[in-house]
Amino acid sequence: MRHKSDHIMSVKLVVGSEILNVVSVYVPQVGLDEETKRLFWEDLEEVVQSILQTEGLLIGGDFNGHIRSRREGYETIHGGFGYGVRNSGGMSILDFVMAYELSIVNSFFKKKRST
Repeated sequence: MRHKSDHIMSVKLVVGSEILNVVSVYVPQVGLDEETKRLFWEDLEEVVQSILQTEGLLIGGDFNGHIRSRREGYETIHGGFGYGVRNSGGMSILDFVMAYELSIVNSFFKKKRST
């Protein structure tokens, strides 16, 4: 399903007796106006709020932000693995994930550094 933002697509899957919502995102990059970014986050909030708490949720995609490896204040959602300098995009990710009690799954395991 396409949403108001062209940067969000979602699909609801029925797996046995479970329902899983898979949301694919592409966060607007640096250089786009703040209004475009704000509208993206509002649309993603609307998507998450529309999902029943009894259903599963997986959000994946390119968030265009760095969360860094330091997790102070975010211990419940950040596994401690990351790289780069935390930027405003990373702060947006952390704040969103914290607000909806989600987890940044790829921060819970060490990744190879790209060259």
